[in-house]
Amino acid sequence: MLWAGQATSAIGDGLMSIALAFAVLRIGGSATQLGLVLAAGVVSRVAFLLVGGVWADRLPRQLVMLTSDLVRAAQQLIVGALLISGTARIWHLVVGAVVYGLAAAFFHPASTGLVPATVRPARLQQANALMGLSRSTTSVIGPLLSGVLVAVFGPGWVFIINGITFIISAVTLALLHVETAARGARQSFLEDLALGWHQLAIRPWYWLNLCAHALWNFAIASLYVLGPIVAARQLGGPSAWGLISASLGVGSVVGGIITLRLMPSRPLVAANLALTPAALMLVALAVPLPLVVIGLSCVVAFAGLAFLNEVWEATMQQLIPAAVLSRVTSYDWLISLIAMPAGYAVAGPVAQYVGIPTTLVAGAIILAAPCVAIVFLPGIRRVRRTPQGTIVEGEPALAPS
Repeated sequence: MLWAGQATSAIGDGLMSIALAFAVLRIGGSATQLGLVLAAGVVSRVAFLLVGGVWADRLPRQLVMLTSDLVRAAQQLIVGALLISGTARIWHLVVGAVVYGLAAAFFHPASTGLVPATVRPARLQQANALMGLSRSTTSVIGPLLSGVLVAVFGPGWVFIINGITFIISAVTLALLHVETAARGARQSFLEDLALGWHQLAIRPWYWLNLCAHALWNFAIASLYVLGPIVAARQLGGPSAWGLISASLGVGSVVGGIITLRLMPSRPLVAANLALTPAALMLVALAVPLPLVVIGLSCVVAFAGLAFLNEVWEATMQQLIPAAVLSRVTSYDWLISLIAMPAGYAVAGPVAQYVGIPTTLVAGAIILAAPCVAIVFLPGIRRVRRTPQGTIVEGEPALAPS
């Protein structure tokens, strides 16, 4: 039931990138104003992530997610109605983006903590893979469907559809029966926040991975900043970048399918190594190699990213105490969200100074080297999967003879 609701909501989310852009243009907005709307959503989400993590540990996570869905449903329906009636203004979209980002900041830490309540530990990787596969599939199909819906009905109706998917998700959450997670004694907000950081800091396998993943996110930003320029100048134009973008989505789907079946005995070793093919993708773009080769490298790279994401979540859900899981997750999200915009900010200026090929090759080194180096650390290698399928920190117990 949880998967059905989240898959339905993912369908609506997949429609929004196209609908939002054309909503801004439909009411006379500019590219700068579209950037303002997008930035407002990201900033509000980043600003409230840690708050969302604390409250997701204090309250029933199911209730936090349900409330977040209802808030986002109301926001989408109101903006959709304003667009359809012709009364929408840019400030409506900015305020709506702030509300949406705030609600998402509460939803995602709670979601990570709720999944373990629905399946036994040995099935967590597959449960996460199924959820991720739904998101990946809709990210490929959604923009195509959204383009048709916007052209035929207008962007306002796409907002309405997305609002309805949030209502469906809220209904499935209301009908879901799970055990209430154990919660620690109530402390002040700052004490709760500090405890979440402490639980992260005392686990080297966790914060070392976060550092490596933050560098990966920082470096991969060069793909999105410089890739369209390479496509326009050397690969044939916008259609080439469209093929590359589609390959990224296909790779995510492939990675989700692989993660449903492949259960590595050393999950963090396998997952971090799966991130390294992204370096080949950046090098292929730097040369650049033929478009087909670049597209295939994108499929492999993002299959590895999808594998890492789902294995990482399953590991975290089993090794972090349930009472602080959402707080620890909120730090994870925060670091990831900050690293990529930083990469966006520096990729262009660096490329102007040293050239696009050099910048892409440097990005390949920055993202691959930490992911390779980290697998040799004892703390990472000690995270293992037992014969029963669960993930533990330390040597697995010997099976009885």
